[in-house]
Amino acid sequence: MDNLSLIIEALLFSSSRPLSEKEILSAFDQRSPPTSSEIKEALKSIEDKYSENSIELVKVASGYRLRIRQEYSSWVAKLWEAKPQKYSRALLETLALIAYKQPITRGEIEEVRGVSVSSQIIRTLLDRSWIKVVGHRDVPGRPALFSTTKDFLDDLNLSKLSDLPDLPEIQNIPEEAQISLLKESSPSNSE
Repeated sequence: MDNLSLIIEALLFSSSRPLSEKEILSAFDQRSPPTSSEIKEALKSIEDKYSENSIELVKVASGYRLRIRQEYSSWVAKLWEAKPQKYSRALLETLALIAYKQPITRGEIEEVRGVSVSSQIIRTLLDRSWIKVVGHRDVPGRPALFSTTKDFLDDLNLSKLSDLPDLPEIQNIPEEAQISLLKESSPSNSE
């Protein structure tokens, strides 16, 4: 592994969030920065280095991160005293509707769910940075249009929305497993 790979590896280890290629490049002296292809090659070298290790390099929506492989997460989780936050079924249904039907208004979510969406659910999703307002529907009242964010994709270890499972696949997953998917992706378990 060359010096560039070691520097990038150190950057990834020290970061609490994924790093884009642009952010990695910003750490270098601008007089002689590495090329994009050199950075890609170094990232490939890091990926290869950890190919048979408990740590892996993954690409998510915001960039690259080093994380513990999923099969070792149960041991690592024992080190964390804080329990993963539990989310209500209503919150998870709301998030799923936004993820699969975006952009979507609160009224459209309520129409599908058949019940009103509490302001607290929307506030929690906004505070968590899993959703954002991307505009307003051009109808009376100009309701906000909600869409998911890169943080949502990052927390679920996804690169793009098309990586989400198809809806029929979700319907075949037991409810407990669906809820655990989001628990497993909480920040304390995903890095």
